[in-house]
Parts: sequence; structure tokens; C-alpha cells
Amino acid sequence: MPELYVTNFNRNFTGVSATIAGVVAAQEYDLALVGEALPGVAAPVSKRQALAMCRAAPQGRAFSIWHVRRNTEMRAGIWARDVLRRPVKLVFTSAAQRRHSAFPRWLISKMDAVIATTDRAAEFVPHVRAVVPHGVDTARFAPSSDRDAAWSALGYGGARGVACVGRIRPEKGTDRFVDTMLEVLPNVPDVTALVIGKAGSGDQAFLAGLKAKVAEAGLAERLLFVGEIDGAAMPAMMRALSLLVPLPRYEGYGMTPLEAMASATPFVASDAGYFRAFSAQGKAGLVVEPENAAQEVSALLSAPERLAEMSASARRVACDSYGIETEAAGIARVYEELWSAGA
Repeated sequence: MPELYVTNFNRNFTGVSATIAGVVAAQEYDLALVGEALPGVAAPVSKRQALAMCRAAPQGRAFSIWHVRRNTEMRAGIWARDVLRRPVKLVFTSAAQRRHSAFPRWLISKMDAVIATTDRAAEFVPHVRAVVPHGVDTARFAPSSDRDAAWSALGYGGARGVACVGRIRPEKGTDRFVDTMLEVLPNVPDVTALVIGKAGSGDQAFLAGLKAKVAEAGLAERLLFVGEIDGAAMPAMMRALSLLVPLPRYEGYGMTPLEAMASATPFVASDAGYFRAFSAQGKAGLVVEPENAAQEVSALLSAPERLAEMSASARRVACDSYGIETEAAGIARVYEELWSAGA
């Protein structure tokens, strides 16, 4: 029987999904992915199968561990442990840098151990065993030997590309990116900008308004809304971009800057998530006020030597400080502490 169950109940490939995929690929436990498939990870089992598989403790362990990251996954774990009386312990990763609402707080209070991704996130949850920043798979997200060719192969037009990645909604700052690009693009005629992600049913009017604004500016052929990109295709996108521009109003942690950095793509970002730490004091990226983003993006795109220097630094910072192996090791220490205490 598996000693570790890692849950992924969201059909959409999100930042959380990306972190799960990276960590699972780096872990050396006898594990099962539960729920939805992830790129680079063995085929998952269903929740029903997992509940059946964990009836007995794995050989050499007093219990198996369920590592959960979402409300639905915490609920499933609590059901397995407290209702079905399975020999399991629950580990939850929390990235939110704000107070959870009442029901998630209750769910988190039932966890056996909590891993926070930052010191700030640790302030909002109980049972914190460790602070372990998310990492990035620096082998999967790696630079291209020819960025121009990599961008050309994507077929979006222009000689260079910049993008924002994430759900299309106000919290993610999609409108900030659009406004920034409307100011930048007329001054850099070789650049194409991409909005990568989809809008939920409640944000369709928001998306329509952004598209109308772009069309009114006459930039609909250079500022493209390309929809959601499959997780397996994201490394090729990141290594082809010249610059990532995430400008969210709120972000719990934020994986896309790390994926870009590992791909030798620097970023210009708002002060959200863990972006300021990622930036390495301006070596790997720039954290700016949103109203100044257009100025900083234009300056970088117009300074090829500076951009090349930041690209190289971004890769070094990602490899030296945020490799997925570091995250996997930090998580493993929490698992081993639980197993040791229960032996």
C-alpha cells in the first residue's frame, strides 16, 4: 500500500497543480496521486480507490499520509481519518497570506500538520510544522538555446513576447496587465503580448470589457487573449518569453515568476505573493507600483544588455534558492517527523 497519497481534485491546471506536479516528481516515496492527472506524474487513482487502498497501514509505517492543499481535499482526508477510521494523518500546505474564512479555518484546524509556504502565511494557520517555500523544477523549466526561435515557433507573431499567466479576473490584475501593454506596445513594435488563462463564468463581462478596450486601441492583433494553456506546454511558453508581467492585487505565493526565472525569463511584477523575495533585490525581477509597470517594462525591453543580464541572474536565483528539490526535502522532514512520532 502507498505510504503517501497526494491529492489533486481540481480539473483545471492551476498554480497549486503546478506545485503538486513538481513536488511529486521529486519525491521518492511509494506514493499515489489521487484525483486529476498532472503532467510528468504517473496516472492517478480515484478518490474511491484511494479510500479503499488506505484501509491498512503501509508496511513499516503506523499510518499513511494524505497531503492535501484544497478545501475539498481536506474534507476527503477528514472523512478517511475520522469517519472511515483509516490509519492516515493529514498534512496541509497553506500559501494564503490573509485570514481564511470560517469553514476553511475549521478544516485546517483538523489537520495533523500544516506546512506554510512563507513566514507571513504561517501567521494565519495553526499546527505549522515548517515553513517551506514552493520550488520549481529547474530541469523541466529551463532556458532555450535560441529564445527568438522558441518564440517564433509558438506562432503568435512579432519578434518577442511578453505575457501574464493566470485566471482572468480583477484579483489577478489582468486589467493592470492590459493597461500596461496598451501603453507599452506602441513604443515596441516587435513585441506581442499574451493574456494566458481563462475567465470563469462570473468574469465574462470583465473579459469582454478588456477585449473591447484592446480593440478600441487598435491593438487586437498584438495583445492576444489566448486562453488557458495546458500545463505540459507551459515550459515551452516560459522559455520563449522575453518578460513575464504578473500584476495581481493579491497572490498567496505565485509560481509563474519562478517558472519564468528557471527559464531565464525575468519579470516585472506588483508587490504581491512572494515576488519581492524572488526578485533577489532586482537581479531576477522588478517589483513595482502598478502605475509604473509600463515605464519599467518599456525600459527593460529597450535595453537588451540589461535584459540579458537579468535573464542569466533569474536562472541562477531559481536554481540556487528555489529548486524543487529544496521544497521536496522540506516537506519530507515533516512527513518523517509525523511517522517518527507515531512509530
